[in-house]
Order: sequence, then structure tokens, then C-alpha cells
Amino acid sequence: MRTTLFTTLLFGSAALASVAAAKAERSGAVGVPATALASGPTSEAASAPAAEGRPEIGEFGFDTAGMDTSVDPSDDFFGYTDGGWVKATPIPADKASFGAFDVLQDLSQQRTKAILENATRDPQSKIGAGYAAYLDSQSIEAGGLKPIMPWLNKIKRLRTRDGYAALVAEADRNGVGVPFGSGVGQDAKDPTSYVVGLRQAGLGLPDRDYYLKDDAKFVAIRAAYTDHIAKMFTMAGEKNAGERAAAILAFETQIAKVHWTRIESRDADQTYNKDTVADLRKIAPGFDFATYFKKIGTPTNVIVIGQPGAIKGEAALIGAAPLDVLKDQLLIRSLDAFADVLPAAFDAERFHMFSTVLQGTPQQEPRWKRAVNWTSAALTDDVSRIYVAKYFPPATKTAMDDLVRNIIGAMDRRLDNLAWMTPETKAKAHAKLAAFVPRIGYPDQWHDYAALKIVPGDAFGNKLRANQWAHDWNAQKLGKPVFRWEWGLAPMTVNAQANPTLVAITFPAAILQPPFFDPNADPAVNYGAIGAVIGHEMSHHFDDQGSKYDATGRLTKWWTDADVAAFKARTAKLVAQFDAYEPLPGMHVQGGLTLGENTADLAGLSAALDAYHASLGGKEAPVINGFTGDQRFYLAYGQVWRRNHRDEDLRNRLLTDPHAPAQQRVWIVRNLDAWYAAFEPKPSGKLYLTPEQRVRIW
Repeated sequence: MRTTLFTTLLFGSAALASVAAAKAERSGAVGVPATALASGPTSEAASAPAAEGRPEIGEFGFDTAGMDTSVDPSDDFFGYTDGGWVKATPIPADKASFGAFDVLQDLSQQRTKAILENATRDPQSKIGAGYAAYLDSQSIEAGGLKPIMPWLNKIKRLRTRDGYAALVAEADRNGVGVPFGSGVGQDAKDPTSYVVGLRQAGLGLPDRDYYLKDDAKFVAIRAAYTDHIAKMFTMAGEKNAGERAAAILAFETQIAKVHWTRIESRDADQTYNKDTVADLRKIAPGFDFATYFKKIGTPTNVIVIGQPGAIKGEAALIGAAPLDVLKDQLLIRSLDAFADVLPAAFDAERFHMFSTVLQGTPQQEPRWKRAVNWTSAALTDDVSRIYVAKYFPPATKTAMDDLVRNIIGAMDRRLDNLAWMTPETKAKAHAKLAAFVPRIGYPDQWHDYAALKIVPGDAFGNKLRANQWAHDWNAQKLGKPVFRWEWGLAPMTVNAQANPTLVAITFPAAILQPPFFDPNADPAVNYGAIGAVIGHEMSHHFDDQGSKYDATGRLTKWWTDADVAAFKARTAKLVAQFDAYEPLPGMHVQGGLTLGENTADLAGLSAALDAYHASLGGKEAPVINGFTGDQRFYLAYGQVWRRNHRDEDLRNRLLTDPHAPAQQRVWIVRNLDAWYAAFEPKPSGKLYLTPEQRVRIW
């Protein structure tokens, strides 16, 4: 049930969906060893930190050894900046891709592991008990399917359609995938209050295209998915597994046909459809929504529907589907949802389907890493409080406050200089910028998990109760003032976020370390790395969707028609530019899907460079190791996006990720005049654009 109506992240990845990050252990902080970035994955033991006053990476905060200077920057700035690292760095066997984010994730897991292992020595510690229980594979194996059987039997005992909606609601509360996504979030048109949102769901594969594309790779994936369902059913003692698996695939294929595309689903205007449950029952009579909302703890009559056509279509399909197929879909979702706390055969089979087949990952992470991730997700703030006390120095927050203030100032000046925006809209844009709430390091308030029961040795029960606690916490917000202190990102997360209804930009503790931020690095590097991240998240509030929210976080039309037309003319060029990129044969970047992130990269870099120039106080930046200040700025930006992908992972991202792949994200520099001045790319270069061809938005 837990959904967010609209947020944007710096980086999207299943590998980063849980916790991921670390600080270095010098003076209470942790750094990323230069060797980790220069020569590939780190070992489990952290390298020694740099000497006091020295940057963690290289001579000035950038890994020059990771460059490939045989590549012409005018042909491939990603290859020039990161090509040496790309060639020297294999993807670890337990990852679908590997890059700078993952280096920090691995460090975070190591440090969080130490926190949790220490907690296991305290018999009163919930995080210690939860971590130890998840690690206890022997007890999980010995328990077999006994822990989940009461729930599976409840599904199988359903005899009539009358009880299906209530069963779906219970599955939702238990953390099992269901046909509809719902949850309590800010009302985009009244951001001072909460509302229940309803969105399309119901697919076991990541996207509708996995069901509908006819080329051989997708046909093979569908065959593997059907085989996966049959294997899980067989291991659970179910009969006619192959036939039932084929029926589930057929049902979900019909759902895929009525689903909106991801491009359609990111439109903030089109996905805001406030209605009553009474009216919804009339247009979508195949599913008992009133019972569903009552049983999940939000007995509302007012909802915001994300994709009305899809919801109507799904409800009709549910109404027509055999009850046994509906039950079987809940059965497989339940086995998949809890596979990690069931016997190893279930865990291994789920990993094979969703990590090996879909992402190309050959080997599962060690159990301790997954235990760290689960505990940090289930009891986030109990872990976070210890983490930030140990690994987030106050000086980092102070430095970030200054950087954020400088980049907001730079964006403010850029607004003044926009030729295409009318004075009326500029005034409102300035007001929105002034309303920003920067959130740095960790939240001001922590969740209380007193009501969450963690039992030693009960991994399944702990996961079930944690899912229910999170569901109930979300549901009880309805009718209350907005909890503005909630972040949605743990301090251990290597990511950043923009939330348009809160008018907030969020930078967790874990991302505020090298290569993103280093107090001892050259300022150009910090502005090109974390400065660009700050600018990116700030710019999300002015991208093609974030710009629809005003200074109070309200979804409303506050631009003139002339501004909207001028903006769309510019963003259309960015869509076309990214549509032309073909990272895999026959598969292009979706310019419409990635538009928000590409706009934020473009604007964020521009604002960060302006802020860097302003920080020089009129002085010329020094030349360091032969690189000018602007060159170091752009190199630092390229460094944070170094990444190697498995083909399967890249294919999945091209279909589902609103972020362009790393190489193409770095190529955004081809639109910036200052990059041309810094590197003097040849007009014959593959990245070269004439001044008229360059996309200029903010």
C-alpha cells in the first residue's frame, strides 16, 4: 500500500533501493579509498583513509588514473573521463551493474553490519534481534513452509468472489503484490492534507513491455517467468503447476495491455484524477473498491486515481477472470514476497528469475548484506540514529548548507536572465526558489517502533510484522496534518531526492562523501560533483513535471501559456536528443521517460558551474595538474557517473528507469557552452553541437 504520489531521485536502481552508503573513519567520517574508484571493487576491509588535509581521491579529488586520454572528449566525454576505470573494473558477481554509487553502498553495508553485529549483543535491541533472525538460515530451513502456510491456506480457502477484495486488502497489508497500488500521500492540489491514491499495478514482470514485445529476448523472459511460477508452485506442493503458471501469464498479459506506459504515467496533470469511491465502483464494477479501502485501513470515499483507464480495465479483467487464477496470482506473489525468509530453494529460485534472468546477476549477495538491507529498511530510524552519530560529522552539514545556499543563489540569478520566461512567471519562480526546504544528513525527528514486535529467531514473522507496521503507519496519516519531517530516504542511502509537494530537496548523509563531497578536495570538484547533485534536485522543481507545482507545493497552472509553449519547445529538443541514443542494438533511450532527469542534469550543472564561478570571488581558478577549474568541474561530474552494466540490466533500465544510462547522462555536457570553452571539442566530434543545436532551458 505504501506509495508516494510524486518524488524524483538522483539515481534509480534496484541495487540502491535499500540502504547504501558510508562515511570514512577519519575524525568520525569515512572516505572512499582512491583505489576503490581507480581500480575496481573494494574488498570487505576498508582501505586506510587519506592523510589529514589530503583529498580521498587523487591529487585534487579526481581519479586521473581512471581516465582514458586516448578517447577524444569531443567523441565521448564519458569514455575520456571514465574509460580507464571502465576497462579496469569488472562487475562483481553479485551486482547487475557497478559504479561510484555501489562503492559507497558496499562501504555503507560494512559499517551498518558493524552496528548491527554490536546490537546483537544487547538482548533488548530490536535491530540486533531482527538482524540475527534474518541471518539464521538454519532455523529458516528447519521451519520449511510452516510460517507462511496459514496465509497460503487462507488464499486457497477463498470460495467466492465476495471475499476477494478483502483478501487483496490483507495481502496488501502483508506486503504482497496486489492488482492495485494504493497509499496515503499528500494531496497534490491541497498539499496541507493527505489523500488516498490509487494506481495501476498487477504485473509480476517489471513493465508492460516485457509482456507485449515480440522479439526473442522478451519471449525468452516470458518463458522463464512462466517456468519460475511453475517451480515455485511445485516446491510449495501445488498440483498442475505448469498449467496454472501459463494462466497467470495470460492474465497478466491482458493487464499489461490496459496499463498506461511509463511516459504517460509520469504526467502529473493526467495522473491526478480526484473522484469518489462510489463513482469508481460504477465505472469499474469488477472489483469491490469500497471493501478494499475499508479493509486496508483507509475507509475513504475520496481518492486520487493515477491511471483511470488502466484501473477500469484491470477491474473488468478481474471481474471476468476465473477465481482460481486470481487466487494463484496472490499465491505466487506471496511466495516471491517472502522467498528470502523461506527455505533456500525458494530464495534461490526467486533470485534466478528476478536478478539473473532480468538483470544478468550471476550470484546472490552474501546473506549478511541482505540482512543489513532488510534490518535497515524495517527499523530504519533505529539504525539511522546510530549511523549518523558515528559517521556524519557536523562540519559536513555546515559545508552543505553553504553549498546549497550558493547554488540556490546561482539559480535565482539564472531565472533573472531567462529570455523566454515572462516577468509574471519569473516572479513566481523566484518565490518558489525562496520556499525550498533543504534537508541534509538526517531528519529532525525519528519514527518510534514501539508497536513493532521483533521476535528472536522468527525471520518470517519479523518481516510480516514489519510490513504490516509500515502499512499501518502510512494508513493512519489520513485525516492528520502532513508529517513534513518524514524523509522517505534513510541517511544510509546513496541518493538524493526532490519532493515537489513538500518543496523539499533531500541529501542523506551517505551521499555526502567522496566522490560526491570531500572537504579536502578542490572546490571545482565539489561543485562539479555534489554541487551538480544539489542543482539537479533543485532543478527537478522546475523540470517538465516539477514545474507544475507552485511555491506551496500545489499542483496548479502558474505559468502563462506563452511560458508553457516556450518551455515545451526547448524540452522537445532534449527528448529528440536522447531518443537518438542507442545503448543496446535496437534499444534506444526513451527521451520522454527520461526528460525530467535530463532536464535536471542540464539545469543542475549550469547552476552549479555558476555557483563555482561566484565562489572564486572574481579570481581566476588555479590550474592543477594541467587542468583548468572548469575542466576539473566537468571531470568531477563525469566521475560520479562511472558505471559498468550487464546487458540485461541495461535493457531493464532502458524500459523502466526514468534516468538515462550513465554514459548518456555524462553526454549532457554537449549542450553547455562552458564545456566547449573548457575542452574545445572538434566540430567533427560525435558530441559536437553547433550553438543553435544546443538545448538551453534554464
